[in-house]
Order: sequence, then C-alpha cells, then structure tokens
Amino acid sequence: MTGDIDSVELEILRNQLESVAEEMGQVLIRGAYSPNIKERRDCSTALFDAEGRMIAQAEHIPVHLGAMPEAVTAVRELDPKPGDTFVVNDPFEGGTHLPDVTLVSPLAPDEADGEIVGYAVSRAHHADVGGMSPGSMPAGAREIYQEGLRLPPVRLAEDGDICEDVMALLLANVRTPDERRADLRAQMAANDRADERVGELLGDHGDRLLSAFDAVIDYSRERIEAELAALPDGEYRATDFLEGDGVTDDDVPIEVAVEIEGSSLSVDFSGTADQVAGNLNAPLSVAKSAVYFAVRCVTNPEIPPNQGCYAPVSVSAPEGCLLNPTPPAAVVGGNVETSQRVTDAVFRALAEAAPERVPAEGQGTMNNLIIGSRAGGFTYYETIAGGFGARATKDGMDAVQVGMTNTLNTPVEALEAEYPLRVERYAVRPDSGGAGEFRGGLGLERSVTVEEDATVSLLTERRRHAPQGRNGGESGALGENRIDGERVGAKTTREVEAGTTVTVLTPGGGGYGDPQERDDAARERDREDGKVTDET
Repeated sequence: MTGDIDSVELEILRNQLESVAEEMGQVLIRGAYSPNIKERRDCSTALFDAEGRMIAQAEHIPVHLGAMPEAVTAVRELDPKPGDTFVVNDPFEGGTHLPDVTLVSPLAPDEADGEIVGYAVSRAHHADVGGMSPGSMPAGAREIYQEGLRLPPVRLAEDGDICEDVMALLLANVRTPDERRADLRAQMAANDRADERVGELLGDHGDRLLSAFDAVIDYSRERIEAELAALPDGEYRATDFLEGDGVTDDDVPIEVAVEIEGSSLSVDFSGTADQVAGNLNAPLSVAKSAVYFAVRCVTNPEIPPNQGCYAPVSVSAPEGCLLNPTPPAAVVGGNVETSQRVTDAVFRALAEAAPERVPAEGQGTMNNLIIGSRAGGFTYYETIAGGFGARATKDGMDAVQVGMTNTLNTPVEALEAEYPLRVERYAVRPDSGGAGEFRGGLGLERSVTVEEDATVSLLTERRRHAPQGRNGGESGALGENRIDGERVGAKTTREVEAGTTVTVLTPGGGGYGDPQERDDAARERDREDGKVTDET
C-alpha cells in the first residue's frame, strides 16, 4: 500500500504509464527517417509529472535517461504553456551533447481542463547538427562551438503549430536538413502520442492517475532504499583513465569515492582531472546517468526506473573538472566515451561492496564511427558493439553494446542502401575475450569501404588500457582502428578519398575467475565455436 493506492491498483497504473513511454518510443522509431534512429534506435522517451519528476521511461539509452530531468527543469523555468514544444541540446542547459536533440512538451489533454499534468520528453541522436565536421563529433574539437548548433531551450512549437522561423534556423545549420526535419517531426509525433494516451488514462482514472504519480515514485524509492540498506556500509574507491582527450594522448584520471551509509549512497568525483582541452569533458548530468546505471545494475534492475530510483543517490564533482566542466568546453566525446569510463570506475568501486554482482569489465567504449560528406550528401554514425565482461557464474556475451549505450547495429543491407558505403567484413573477433573460469565476451571486426570522398571521425577508447578481468580473470583484447590497413589513433578525424577502407576492431570483455578452473566441456565448446584458436 502506497498512500491511498493499494498494490493492485498501483501495479495497473504503473504498467499503463510505462506503456505510454514505450509507445512513445515506438512512434518515434517508426516515424524517423534516419537509420540512426529507425534502425539503431538511438533514442529515448519518458514521462514526467508537473513538478518535473520522471514517472516512467522506456528502456532505451541509459546515458539519455538519467540526464533527461535536467532538460525538463530547464524548460519549466521558461513558463511553458499547453500546446508548446521546446527543443534543447545545449549540454550546459539540460542537454548531454549537441547531437542528442531533446523535445519537451507539456501534457495538458482535454481531460485535464487545460491544466499541465506532466511532460512528454523524447531525445534522439541526430546524425548531424552542424559543426566543423560531418556528424558533429570531431575528434579534435577544443570548444563547443566547433561541435555544432547549440540550442538552449527554445519553443519549436507554440499553440500546437511549428515555429517555422526556429525550424528554418535549425535546418540552415545542418548538413542533412531533410533528414533532420523528418526526425524532429517523429519526435513531435511521439510527444503528441503521450498527450493522447495520458488524456485517455485521465478519462479512465480521473485524479487517481495524478495520485499514482506520487505512488510509483514512492514505490521505487522504497525498493531501492531496501536494496542499498542490504549492502555493507563503507567507502569504496577506484581510479580509471581515459586514453587522451583528442588533443593530447596523456592519460586523464577519473577518481571516484562511493560511500554507502544505510539506505543512501553518495558518489564523489573529487580528485578527477580538471576539464581538458579536447572533447572528453562530460556535463555532470552525464556522470549522474552513469552512476544511476551502475547502482541499478548492482541492486535490482527490475525496480521501475523513475525519480524514486535516483532519490537516495547523490553525485558531486568539483566545478571545472572533467565531469562538471564550464563553457565553452567541448563535450561531444564526454557523453559517449567518458560516460563509459565513469561506469567502469563506479563498478570497480562497487565490486568491493557487492563482488558477486559486478561483472568483469566490458569493452568500455562505444567505438564511435562517423563518416560523412562535407557537401552534405550523407552522414553515417554508428556505435559498434564489443565484448561484455564475464560474470561470477556465466561467460560474457559476445558482440553486444555495453554500459551506457543500448542501441542496435545498422544492418548491412540498410547501411549499403542508405549510404555510399560498402561493408567488407563484419564478424566476431576470435581470442578477444579474456580467459577465466568464465570467459569474457568477444569483440567485433567491422570494415567499411567509402565509395566517395568523405570525412572519417573515430572516437574510441580501450586502445591502450585493456578491459580488466575480475577475481583472477584475464583482460579482454584491446581495440584497434585502421584506415587502409594503417593503425590510427583512438581519436582521429581524417579526410579520405573514395575507395578508402576503415576498419574498427572492438575490445573484448574481461574474464572472471582463475582460467585453470574453467570446465573442460566449456573449453571444448570454445574451440568448436571458434571463440579461441590457440587456447592457453
């Protein structure tokens, strides 16, 4: 029983609210034009109450969802009205990085008599938002102005009609305007669907629905507090490193102290490097997303994800550091790569408190590959899967997205149909998973030939520091980037000619436990399945 809503009614209403968020996501994916959204599903949707608290989210991209509340807070400060839709991507005013464009719409269905009862939010990674290179993820950016069009919260629609001047301004600053217009309309359709469905729920339940907003948040908070209380109190520390910032190759330390006290958990990033010259800086909202994700993984991932999950967790980082930078810091790599390293560092610390619940390290990178034409003909963006770390009782998964991303791949057929690209090879990497009683997952090899002159950008990690095993398990294989067979850096932007082949070898996951303890039958399966070619 939560308030005056009993457990049966709570479960019904919670599932109905979550189904609205999921349906929003389906509308967005079906209506989008770009392969990055319609094929890879690099997007997220969620519902918030009138106070800006998340009440339901679709299970999409972890790095999007923990940061969404910042966007709603920024919009609420601008006195939104029914019929408005705000657009925002500014990392310093509610966004994460510039390609992630967020639409926030007040929910005021007819059944609410004009009152705003909540907000619909959709966030999608747009394949290009301007900037110094196609794809808006330049490896060598030194300030945010080089990364693309920066949008503080601004009305994209008013009284239900698109503000054509704002849309024109936005489309004039991107390389693929028709694709951007279609994807933005898909996001608006997703938010409209939420308004329709919430109206139906209000018609069915009346004010009981608004009471359910509080109830579902309280329910998740109580469950996460119980999970945290079951962990041993104490302070747990860890350090990890980024492999340069795109300007220099110097290691960039991330230091974390996790303190568990009763039913609360605090995370402090004091000691982390100052903000860097390159684009690996990450807004504090991104660091929060990584922490929330790690906490959910070591507690109970089945707890409904909403504001209640985050209430007992606090996150701090000194202003001006890598994880709380000040403008005009470049940040596009922070969302995709630094978030992964924060996740690894927090997991490493939590492994002391919950060793059986924390796997060996996964690939720890999104392996961002961006290929585009400066003339605006096309922009291809993809994050490429790799090895998942072995667990205390199971092998790691092969060729999956790990950590702060949860996207699909771009199917070869779709990629070659949409872009002037040809896939030469797409396969798992034998011997890339770390050995152990339980073996780490395998990485991938993806080779793509560019059929016209283009710009190639790579933002990657784990090319120098391998994913670590746990409890005696061995490290996963390092990743590697090649252009026409030549090894190139982890963070690279290059102009290439037609016929150039770009190859990304993604890292494998670390192993778990002593390799000598691996079952003989499992060793035989490894050989038969081609996972190992020269077992040691």
